[in-house]
Amino acid sequence: MSTSTTASVSTHILDTSVGRPAEGVAVQLAARSGPLGDWQPLGGSATDADGRCKDLPPLPEATTHVRLDFTVEPYFEKKQADAQQDAPANRDSGATGVFFPEVAITFAVKPGEHYHVPLLLNPFGYSVYRGS
Repeated sequence: MSTSTTASVSTHILDTSVGRPAEGVAVQLAARSGPLGDWQPLGGSATDADGRCKDLPPLPEATTHVRLDFTVEPYFEKKQADAQQDAPANRDSGATGVFFPEVAITFAVKPGEHYHVPLLLNPFGYSVYRGS
């Protein structure tokens, strides 16, 4: 049993449309104390080549809720641009734009616990879960 007075958070993103990690996605971390508290921005990071954020800021004491904000639009726009370069015949396929430009995940935390929250992402949907 941990005696830490704060919780800790980590995340990673898997692009399920290609079965690979999503690299270069900006992730912002915010925390609050109590369900009606004001959100305190803590900073952020970006996913590495393995789709992981290994340097998210620590949570302050008394944190009860955490929000991870993933800015996925630039990732999908880059992916679309790369696909158009690789297959120019598909340029006019009508597949433009991003359906989910951002994903915000809010969850409750308890002191001393670690929370790994993976994001499974594709162009038209996403899911999250508490990992290990």
